[in-house]
Amino acid sequence: MKVSKEQVRENRTRIVKTASELFRERGFDGVGVAELMSAAGLTHGGFYKHFGSKADLMEEAMSCGFTRSADTTAGVDREKFIEYYLSRQHRDNRGKGCVMSALGTDTARQSESIKATFAAGLERQLDVLSHAGNTDGPTRAELIDTIAHLVGALVLSRACPDNSALADEILDVCRTRLITQNVREA
Repeated sequence: MKVSKEQVRENRTRIVKTASELFRERGFDGVGVAELMSAAGLTHGGFYKHFGSKADLMEEAMSCGFTRSADTTAGVDREKFIEYYLSRQHRDNRGKGCVMSALGTDTARQSESIKATFAAGLERQLDVLSHAGNTDGPTRAELIDTIAHLVGALVLSRACPDNSALADEILDVCRTRLITQNVREA
């Protein structure tokens, strides 16, 4: 049975969205093609009709995650962004959370093209955040500093046991300091 072009596009989109979540949840090496296709409700054999390799899908899935993140944070107040980013909800929902904190260390061990996709996503996020909230927004250096602190804090918190006091303390301390710093800069 022949599949329509529209159905092919819908299947590819479903694969990319599924991969984006699974890669953020388990890392690039934590998800196999067969498992990914099954999670997308498709057969393993159809993967190579859509992608030349798993690396091709990794790039597209990462880009999809960055796009979703940029869309979600566009226009959001910087303080509200910090509060959500360093919340327990965001920490515990890795598959729907930030690409940078979920895949940053994995990306460092990937090809230059995957690193370039990551860098392009980071640039887009910096651009979105520079226009969020007010017209006298933070400088690029301030945004890079903030993102580095946010990502680092979330990575450290996730690396601790789920219910440890230290995991929550990292989020609380960094959230308070970043918000206090944000108020001083405003």
